[in-house]
Amino acid sequence: MKWYELRIHTTNEAIEPIGNILSERGASGLVVEDPADLVREHESKFGEVFELNPDDYPTEGVYIKTYLSETDASNERIEKIRLAIGDLMKFDIDIGNNELALREVHEEDWATAWKTYYKPIQVTDTLTIVPTWEQYEASSHEKIIELDPGMAFGTGSHATTKLCLQAIEKYIQEKDTVIDVGCGSGVLGIASVILGAEKVYAYDLDEVAVSSTKINAEINRVLDHIHIQQNSLLENVSVQANMIVSNILADIIIQFTDDAFQQLLPGGYFITSGIIQDKKSLVLERLKQSGFHVVEINELEDWVAIVAQKHS
Repeated sequence: MKWYELRIHTTNEAIEPIGNILSERGASGLVVEDPADLVREHESKFGEVFELNPDDYPTEGVYIKTYLSETDASNERIEKIRLAIGDLMKFDIDIGNNELALREVHEEDWATAWKTYYKPIQVTDTLTIVPTWEQYEASSHEKIIELDPGMAFGTGSHATTKLCLQAIEKYIQEKDTVIDVGCGSGVLGIASVILGAEKVYAYDLDEVAVSSTKINAEINRVLDHIHIQQNSLLENVSVQANMIVSNILADIIIQFTDDAFQQLLPGGYFITSGIIQDKKSLVLERLKQSGFHVVEINELEDWVAIVAQKHS
């Protein structure tokens, strides 16, 4: 079977929504080539990226690379991907050039190429994400999440995921009930259980994400603690939770802040990320309108995470 590498020239802001678009259309793996990585100092001993070649990077924006089978790489499907990305502008998302380039690759290349970009990532003082294909010996104080993102977005390397995980670690309590809205690869829900949650309800509209979350929950031996379901935001959800986490777009977050307030127990926390700087005030205002008290705002690489609380 022939395989093709699809390269999309876009913006950092559009990485997550484009990742979802690609997964829904049969893409396998996701690589982001950001020119900022060429000059950024990587203090982590793990080295998330390595042997960077400047020729692989755009002068502005980012490249998203993914891999498609011959069937999924038809001209018709590529055009549908281009149009779906173009539709993101309806949500005021800057998609940049939206230039798509397709090239044939050998099967053995696509199967391993994107995996070389992901190494163990220490996201908090105690939480480390280890790709399932990597050998890693943890120290005595580390809690390990083994992750195979497959076609779902969420390797743990993106700033929005790190911000969410850091907030979860700070605010979660033993025996908490957690709701993960837009679960992706399942990393936030899995982390919640590892950090002490008794039960996690993980929801995503994308069936690929639902499947990926189940696989990763099994890998981490926490499936008994995670209820996974295809669902749109918090529609028809009656669970009362101590914490709700959501790493999606700002324009989506503002659609269910009222529902989140209703589903949280008094004193519960609503942790949101995937918010660009230009949308921070919009989300903050909507949270306050829904009755939340903003506890903390954290920022990393131009991304924002907000921790809000429902007063007791």
